[in-house]
Amino acid sequence: MIDINLIRTQPDLVRENMRKKFQDNKLDLVDEVIELDRLNREAIQRADYLRSQRNALSKQIGGLLAKGEKEEAGRIRQQVKDMQDELQALTVKEDEYASEIKERMMRIPQIIDPSVPIGRNDQENVEVQRFGEPVVPDFEVPYHMDIMEKLNGIDLDAARKTSGNGFYYLKGDIARLHSAILSYARDFMIDRGFVYYVPPFLIRSEVVTGVMSFAEMENMMYKIEGEDLYLIGTSEHSMIGKFIDTILDESELPQALTSYSPCFRKEVGAHGIEERGVYRVHQFEKQEMIVVCKPEDSMMWYDRLWQNAVDFFRTLDIPVRTLECCSGDLADLKVKSCDVEGWSPRQQKYFEVGSCSNLGDAQARRLAIRYRDQDNRKFFPHTLNNTVVAPPRMLIVYLENNLNADGTVRIPEALRPYMGGKAQIG
Repeated sequence: MIDINLIRTQPDLVRENMRKKFQDNKLDLVDEVIELDRLNREAIQRADYLRSQRNALSKQIGGLLAKGEKEEAGRIRQQVKDMQDELQALTVKEDEYASEIKERMMRIPQIIDPSVPIGRNDQENVEVQRFGEPVVPDFEVPYHMDIMEKLNGIDLDAARKTSGNGFYYLKGDIARLHSAILSYARDFMIDRGFVYYVPPFLIRSEVVTGVMSFAEMENMMYKIEGEDLYLIGTSEHSMIGKFIDTILDESELPQALTSYSPCFRKEVGAHGIEERGVYRVHQFEKQEMIVVCKPEDSMMWYDRLWQNAVDFFRTLDIPVRTLECCSGDLADLKVKSCDVEGWSPRQQKYFEVGSCSNLGDAQARRLAIRYRDQDNRKFFPHTLNNTVVAPPRMLIVYLENNLNADGTVRIPEALRPYMGGKAQIG
């Protein structure tokens, strides 16, 4: 949610930002907010005036009664009552205006960073840099499900019976590999100075609407029936939510955190959940990194976060690239974002294995997260997040890039301590 002062003072900037994001259908929101804000401020000014007049008149009543001027006291008493009635009506109007303003402000996109490329959708995202040489082996790389099944490491049929499409049983060495990667990711981030967390996996609606847009919420979140609780789609939701209604001291920033959680997603609008595969699923596990920092430091942290993910994948011998998200592909709360994509030797192309985002002060404004400087001034911090690793999708690029011709799978040296010292599985 952007600062309403920006709409008051630079409405054309807000409109131009909408056009850059190809959201011309939202342009009317700016004029609506300006008009509602005008009416709200008029109501507040009128209410303040009435209160001052009411208080002044109320003081006169006692004196008039003491002088025996009951008729005049009664007249003023009626004036005070009329003012009180009008005040009550104005209070209702103020609440209505504030609610309508907030509803519209929540739909107005964050001002994107000037460096973001302009484009309509993910087809116009821009490759930034490649890390590692993408290799296509001289033997055929099977589909990832075939690799897993040959290693007796997955059972989709049983999961389909218990839960439906988009779920899976991992077992044996594949299940162990899955857990090993998450444990390695945890220690990788701890070694880089991040504080490790295991957060709540359910959050209240006020946190959900604080960390994401309504469209994302509808497409992603599972709601617990009969309760004000949602299953998290990523631990970023819980981790940013932990600061709700908090005033941090400047000395407490930055907060660099890394968190493990299962994640649950409806995947509404996806091109169908695969009958046979783990690329797009309803349930997965993830190691995340989250930063809360001063605004002037957020772009430095943004570069550090995506670099952490790149470094992690390279230790597992997986070539990756970074892809800058264009304006039309940015969620409304994001200032800047890039995807980290892993190389698929079978498909001979890259696909997304993580996403790094700078959300500016959008989440902080929605959740009333602030920090206090040495002069006791309060500011909204910036929040950022990035995926360290999210198996089982990540297992696809891992297996393809570490597959041997005989069907065994290499275990890179960094991962071996988490696999009981094994150099390969198969």
